[in-house]
Amino acid sequence: MPSDMVRVIYRKYDGSAHRDYPARRLTEDDLGIWLGVPEGTESVYHGRPSVEKIPFVLLVPHRAWWTAMFNPPPRTSEVYCDITTPARWESDDTVHLIDLDLDVVRRRATGLVELLDEDEFAEHRARFGYPDDVVAEAEAAAQRLFGALGDGTEPFATAYRKWLALVV
Repeated sequence: MPSDMVRVIYRKYDGSAHRDYPARRLTEDDLGIWLGVPEGTESVYHGRPSVEKIPFVLLVPHRAWWTAMFNPPPRTSEVYCDITTPARWESDDTVHLIDLDLDVVRRRATGLVELLDEDEFAEHRARFGYPDDVVAEAEAAAQRLFGALGDGTEPFATAYRKWLALVV
């Protein structure tokens, strides 16, 4: 039986801390594992203590190069996808992800889909020496997500709402 709580650990490619927080396991389906993070959750962001001011749901896909954060208002991003290496699970209660800088975001007010942090991706690619296959996977994942966030592909249309309702 999987643990109800999961520690989510994001690092950068060089191993430096990025994000670290506990989340409640909501369910697992064919898309991946859905995790809920309520308001007030203590976390670490870029090595510094933080507290989540707005709840969210995180989808950790089974074998994809991304994670998706689904947000309620007043957050301006309805969906925020981090391009990452595929999840590496350490037992059922800890998931490790390497953040590869690129983000794909859908804005709540306009539905505009944006690709963010291409400059950071290029800088870290050179500094950390991203292998060519990692670059190709990251860029392909960003392209797929850019289309999926704009065309109504699930889980980005409405499927996430039932899980988000559990943490709002």
